[in-house]
Amino acid sequence: MTLKIDRIHGKRITLIRLSGDLQSEDFHELKSEIERGGPRVTLDLEEVDLVDVEGVRFLNACKSAGVSILHCSPYIREWMVQERGRRK
Repeated sequence: MTLKIDRIHGKRITLIRLSGDLQSEDFHELKSEIERGGPRVTLDLEEVDLVDVEGVRFLNACKSAGVSILHCSPYIREWMVQERGRRK
């Protein structure tokens, strides 16, 4: 399943809703969407089904750059925490 990216502009934030599988071939397009979204971007991962290790690292990089992450599944969030711990 490919990744679907929907950008929703609000008054205060830009919400980027992701659906499907987040894999390394999606990063370029997703990074462009984040940059176009401005300073207050939020990623909504509610409909993300699968993430590879590079996807977890990408999400950690987004989070450390100030991008908010909503509706992240417990297994992805735990994997993100584990990856952050490995880098220290």
